[in-house]
Amino acid sequence: MPGLKDRLTDAGYGLGWSLVCHLPESWARHAFRFFADLAWRRQGPRVRVLEANLRRVIGGEAPDGQLRGLSRQVMRSYARYWLEAFRLPRMPADRLAGGMHDTGHIRTAFDYLGAGRGVILALPHMGNYDLAGAWLIAEGAGSVTVVAERLQPESVYDRFVAFREGIGMEVLPASGGACSAFGILAQRLRAGKTVGLVCDRDVTGTGIEVEFFGEKARMMGGPAALAVQTGAALMPVILWFEGDHWGAHVHAEIPVPAEGDSEQQAAAMMQEVARRFEAGIRAHPQDWHMLQRVFVADLDPERLRRAAGASQR
Repeated sequence: MPGLKDRLTDAGYGLGWSLVCHLPESWARHAFRFFADLAWRRQGPRVRVLEANLRRVIGGEAPDGQLRGLSRQVMRSYARYWLEAFRLPRMPADRLAGGMHDTGHIRTAFDYLGAGRGVILALPHMGNYDLAGAWLIAEGAGSVTVVAERLQPESVYDRFVAFREGIGMEVLPASGGACSAFGILAQRLRAGKTVGLVCDRDVTGTGIEVEFFGEKARMMGGPAALAVQTGAALMPVILWFEGDHWGAHVHAEIPVPAEGDSEQQAAAMMQEVARRFEAGIRAHPQDWHMLQRVFVADLDPERLRRAAGASQR
């Protein structure tokens, strides 16, 4: 039976989706900014991890005041993500369509889909990827398949699945499903569908090591592995907030290298993904919501040893 903490967590998310969407937007915005500032001032463990990540972005020589100011902007941006997530099911279609400023190669992605070729959109934890998914579907991308990390309590995970399915996504569990998520993703791509994967943090302990802001970091290798196996187009995406609107830049396809075996090809492609992420985060650091450890120097040594052992099996 769920404990008190789990029941309170579930009730909090349930209240978000049932109440926040009915509040006047200005009231909700002020409330979410208040709680973001409160969390920032307390400087708890997640804010300290965030600031350690941001230090890599702005450089070790940047003054502490600059770092603290940036982390406050990120917390406010992160709060905006949650506010929009709770209100997205009731967002008018014209606001969604008219509020997205897209640049880059999104039309190329649609051309690939029109020709029956699958597209893998690789994303960092930036901006609002749920809203971007809803926008893609509204623009004619068809169904978008995503993978969701299992959350605790399970009821919260179920709420997220229901939310994303409600805006037109197919949601696969990262673990614990009846079938392999990777296998289903490969099927969708071979059928000419779209897959969206947030991959700038290794959630399994078996990710691919890349150079990121001058240091070693671990990212999920699934996007590149799927591209190698299926021939789908791997296209990194950067998301950010623009005033009351949103920005999205879709990078050109990262081709499969001609040299190396499949693992080497995937590793090289993920390094290219990391470079695109790096440039996007430098341009919009206030919208990178990375409150988890991503750099190898910050990771738990035991977890790294387990990952190394798994990679050798």
